[in-house]
Amino acid sequence: MSSPVRVGIAGYGNLGRGVELALRQNPDMQLVAVFTRRNPADVKPLTAGVSVYSLDDAEQHKDNVDVMILCGGSKNDLPQQGPQLAEWFNTIDSFDTHAKIPEYFAAVDAVASRTKKVSIISVGWDPGLFSLNRLAGEVVLPEGNTYTFWGKGLSQGHSDAIRRVDGVKAGVQYTLPIEDAVNRVRSGENPELSTREKHRRECFVVLENGADEARVRNEIVTMPDYFADYDTTVNFITEAELKANHSAMPHGGFVIRSGVSGAGTSQIVEYSLTLGSNPEFTSSVLVAYARAAHRLAQAGDAGAKTVFDVAPGLLSPKSAAQLRKELL
Repeated sequence: MSSPVRVGIAGYGNLGRGVELALRQNPDMQLVAVFTRRNPADVKPLTAGVSVYSLDDAEQHKDNVDVMILCGGSKNDLPQQGPQLAEWFNTIDSFDTHAKIPEYFAAVDAVASRTKKVSIISVGWDPGLFSLNRLAGEVVLPEGNTYTFWGKGLSQGHSDAIRRVDGVKAGVQYTLPIEDAVNRVRSGENPELSTREKHRRECFVVLENGADEARVRNEIVTMPDYFADYDTTVNFITEAELKANHSAMPHGGFVIRSGVSGAGTSQIVEYSLTLGSNPEFTSSVLVAYARAAHRLAQAGDAGAKTVFDVAPGLLSPKSAAQLRKELL
């Protein structure tokens, strides 16, 4: 039996803890280290015997980690950490600022191609699994429209963006699909919908003492790439209310391709997710793609990749023969 894939976690928040739990469900993979920007002595992994190191010292462990799973936020962490850690490791991350994926890909690819590492970016359910379903819908029904709806659910990336606003002590953001738009799509109407017509966003924010409520609200609702294109409501609440009512992290959504086949026949394809925990599910996707990154690296591949570049069979611990027998 081959040795397990040695995995490191960079960042031990909700996503990092989710990766640790997901690795327990994959016997062919092993968590060997956690890397953090906090004091390593203050971080206690759930798994006995796993060492914790400063992220600044990651290079010293490059020979002991087969794949590093990056669990930082897309707004400020990953743009720096992605290219930096691709210098020494095969990496997986969940960068989810859709508008900036091309430039992030280029930055990571420049490093990973030079260092002969594999870096799979923007892995999760969207971008990630939803991206694959958008692609499948387009190629099967080239005449039609693709619609993506998110929620109702708590967005990790948008919640992280809220918490980065000066004066915000804590906060979460929910994405809410607009029901009328969903019904029009499912009926086969093929409507043209603006970003604002498909979703709205609702934020629950705990302010730091003395923070200017009006300034914080304006900074959130005008934030480019996150809130500026949506009808956004900002609710200011207490820390006790946040803990009591907004500690769970459900999410979900659906991708719909509405089009016609060759004879002009209406066809609708839908892929949906209902998630009890957004970070735990995203973590599970990251772990599957970490397996694929290791296999690609062993085969001599290098550079940045996305889910479009990874053969599905590489995600599974099963052999190609098993997959043909059991799932095809």
